[in-house]
Amino acid sequence: MELRRSQRTNHIIDAVSVLLVLGLLATRGAECRKDRILDSFEYTAVSCRAHSASLTDFGAVGDGVTLNTKAFQAAIDHLSQFASDGGAQLFVPRGRWLTGSFNLTSHFTLYLHKDAVLLASQDVSEWPLIEPLPSYGRGRDAPGGRYISLIFGTNLTDVVITGDNGTIDGQGDLWWQKYRSGQLNYTRPYLIEIMYSDQVQISNLALVNSPSWNVHPVYSSNVIVQGLTITAPVTSPNTDGINPDSSTNVLIEDCYIVSGDDCIAVKSGWDQYGIAFGMPTKGLMIRRLTCISPDSAVIALGSEMSGGIEDVRAEDILAINTESGVRIKTSVGRGGYVKDIYVRRMTMKTMKWVFWMTGNYGSHPDGNFDPNALPAIQGINYGDMVAENVTMAARLEGIAGDPFTGICISNVTIGLAATAKKVQWNCTNIEGITSDVTPQPCELLPDQALTNCAFPTECLPVEAVQIQACSYKRNYLIGYSD
Repeated sequence: MELRRSQRTNHIIDAVSVLLVLGLLATRGAECRKDRILDSFEYTAVSCRAHSASLTDFGAVGDGVTLNTKAFQAAIDHLSQFASDGGAQLFVPRGRWLTGSFNLTSHFTLYLHKDAVLLASQDVSEWPLIEPLPSYGRGRDAPGGRYISLIFGTNLTDVVITGDNGTIDGQGDLWWQKYRSGQLNYTRPYLIEIMYSDQVQISNLALVNSPSWNVHPVYSSNVIVQGLTITAPVTSPNTDGINPDSSTNVLIEDCYIVSGDDCIAVKSGWDQYGIAFGMPTKGLMIRRLTCISPDSAVIALGSEMSGGIEDVRAEDILAINTESGVRIKTSVGRGGYVKDIYVRRMTMKTMKWVFWMTGNYGSHPDGNFDPNALPAIQGINYGDMVAENVTMAARLEGIAGDPFTGICISNVTIGLAATAKKVQWNCTNIEGITSDVTPQPCELLPDQALTNCAFPTECLPVEAVQIQACSYKRNYLIGYSD
């Protein structure tokens, strides 16, 4: 009897063991199938690549602790050899990839898996110092140089930074504390900065907690920024969303931004340095943008605009709990110009000001600016807007002897908050016209019974760029060694 019971028990144990082994094999098989699936996938981009590699091929470890700066740079340096042979793409798989700054190369795609997180290193030595921008003459946080951005590129052609909404986490609190306590001798890094480059795409990513600005294309052309989710605490200092700077033919679309500063800040250099450098931002389209920024603007033009800002278009914008809708920031000493600005179809909910133009912004890089360098602000067109819960409709302050001219506002309805100001329009040193605007504008903006303010009918060249269906297939590296 005991023998039968023992045999039965052994059979049960054997059966359970077999099931466990089969279960483990099935799980392992599923994992292998999952890995095989990740070895190839499809995505869209402006350029496709002939060669591929995974970050893990270069010794990277996605545990959130191992530093991978050298792995990123080794991967990019290795793949740069394929620039003239169809280009290359680097896949960042699921994991938490701690890294310092690294530099991109031309004809290259950086692709982040949806569960990939790039974690910016908290070790300041992982952020090399670089020279100030020539159009600024100094850093913005401090007179000296600046820390290089987490993802950086200069003098590039055809570069794509994209993914399946993978995350780039700047872990910016360290930098915010240094800034607030006056401990910085150099300007904080940005998350992504591309300089002196052409044909750039930054898309389908989540950018969080940047040390300062998030995306900064500067001295560049033919730039597409789309499908970004950018978030930072609304109290974080200068965490601007996207700052096109002295760049031409730029498209920003389908982005969601919550920031501690302007959601979009259009720039072109600072006072005498920007005037001397002389590179405007020209031909910019912003569309389908959602912005939350209680202390800043949805779209700011300036304050650094000394190289000029021209032909900026924005449409289909949603602003929620934001200080101002469109703000022009300049001052005596800036020089330069802001002209031919076109904004339409904005919906705004809970605003301090809908329209704000400031001619006394101040904030000079040093005392060597030219006090006779007056900015030209002209041809500003706003139409088809609705706002609710607004404290004040407009604060429009030009410069004495240098009025802001050619302002046109049409078909705008502004609903006031219970605590709204008694005087809704504060206008000085401006010239322009309005049509069908509520509440009634100031006397300097008389009603001319227009149909609509101007908006260009011809598209910018960047709007015609075709998005392609691309594929990634991992190429196992042979002969690579570090």
